[in-house]
Amino acid sequence: MNYPDDFINKIICGDCLEVMKYIPDESVDLVITSPPFNLGNNHHTGNYRHSSYNDNMPEDRYQDWQLNVLVELYRILSLNGSVLYNHKNRIKNGIQITPYQWILNSPFVIKQEIIWFNGSQNFDKIRFYPMTERIYWLSKSPKTKLFNAISHHDVFTKKEWPTVGTKGKHKRAFPQTLVSDLLSCFNDAKIIFDPFIGSGTTAVAAKNLGRNFIGIDISEEYCEIARKRPENAE
Repeated sequence: MNYPDDFINKIICGDCLEVMKYIPDESVDLVITSPPFNLGNNHHTGNYRHSSYNDNMPEDRYQDWQLNVLVELYRILSLNGSVLYNHKNRIKNGIQITPYQWILNSPFVIKQEIIWFNGSQNFDKIRFYPMTERIYWLSKSPKTKLFNAISHHDVFTKKEWPTVGTKGKHKRAFPQTLVSDLLSCFNDAKIIFDPFIGSGTTAVAAKNLGRNFIGIDISEEYCEIARKRPENAE
């Protein structure tokens, strides 16, 4: 692979850790991504159950993987760049697992935690219903800033960021409004990177706002969907 010809405004199919080895140090301005959450292979939305992809690693292996991804993102991120990392608190074997368990072991500075109340349909009465995800704003420096162009507080609702899919193929795509809102607060970011690009939402939002993008996904099917979407972006 040759950077930048094989990367800029391209969707690359492969393992993100392997592909990122070809991306030079400090060459990406902003990362917006949502990795697999390791929720198991039997997913459900309300009463609808589906198996979209393999998402069932041993938890210690999963956390090591996510830490390795963050370390590599730190390497390729520009000095004033930011990572917006979408994840959630998960409950396994009756115990809550927080992303801080690996984020705090990364070299990043945690700038802010943004709450996305997406109204996930989890109505198990053995606990208060978990209906939120998080966007962790990470940077290399505590001096890194954004410009709150949307004049918003740190909690977003399902109405503002509605959950979406792509023609039934990708059940966990995050909304384009989420990416567009976040992008608008980082006006100086020219190269936007998503190592888990899925159905291509980050690429579409970046193109619509006149930014360059780089996307990676391990699924051939999702890569094909993602490659078609920026071509049709308005």
